[in-house]
Amino acid sequence: MAEDIQQKLEKYRTAPFDARFPNQNQTKNCWQNYLDFHRCQKSLDAKGVDTAPCDWYKRVYKSICPLSWIEKWDSQRDDGTFPGKI
Repeated sequence: MAEDIQQKLEKYRTAPFDARFPNQNQTKNCWQNYLDFHRCQKSLDAKGVDTAPCDWYKRVYKSICPLSWIEKWDSQRDDGTFPGKI
């Protein structure tokens, strides 16, 4: 499974179409991939497993989300004021 993900990451250019977010506005897609990355990382860290599969979510949210949002959310997570459930 990790090999499949690594192959996809090598071919990755930008976020692929996600049927959950068919509209032009990709704000929710950005938010969901940010949450999915941190949830994935938290879950796999707790199991003591390699977190490489989570990199897919990170690459997607980094290509969709404005940098200012990512910085704001990261600082909120550090301060313990992040509104999402991770």
